[in-house]
Amino acid sequence: MIETAYNRENAVAYAKKWAFGRNPAYYNFNLIGGDCTNFASQCIYAGAEVMNFTPVTGWYYRSVNDRSPSWTGVEYLYNFLTANEGVGPFAKEAPLSELEPGDIVQLGTSTGDYYHSPVVVAIRNGMIFVAAHTNDAFNRPLSSYNFAKARGIHILGVRKEE
Repeated sequence: MIETAYNRENAVAYAKKWAFGRNPAYYNFNLIGGDCTNFASQCIYAGAEVMNFTPVTGWYYRSVNDRSPSWTGVEYLYNFLTANEGVGPFAKEAPLSELEPGDIVQLGTSTGDYYHSPVVVAIRNGMIFVAAHTNDAFNRPLSSYNFAKARGIHILGVRKEE
């Protein structure tokens, strides 16, 4: 297995292209719980270019009925990215001040139930701007959201088969 860089520019370009639309290659989950983590996974995939097809614990999307929990679930995405030792993107939880475009912010309640996964698309003057689905947004200030907790997911790189 080889480690490669995560292509942040590709992730942000994908976010810009699809922030206010839906890529027909993916199901729109708006009416069944929200599309935010599906969109975040699509952006990450644009920057990683590889999925992890490990049943149950991997990170992949083939169809609405053939996908990993981590592709569309907030907590599952966090768990996959921060624990992944196999193929695909890998990350660490990081303070918001350490995030870069292409990383993920997850918003949560005061009890630590995380419910939203916007994608970082820009950082200007210390302010984070994000793209998201469900309530579609691009270049929205993170500060404009109402949340009790936020955690950053900083993508460190991507592992690919040799």
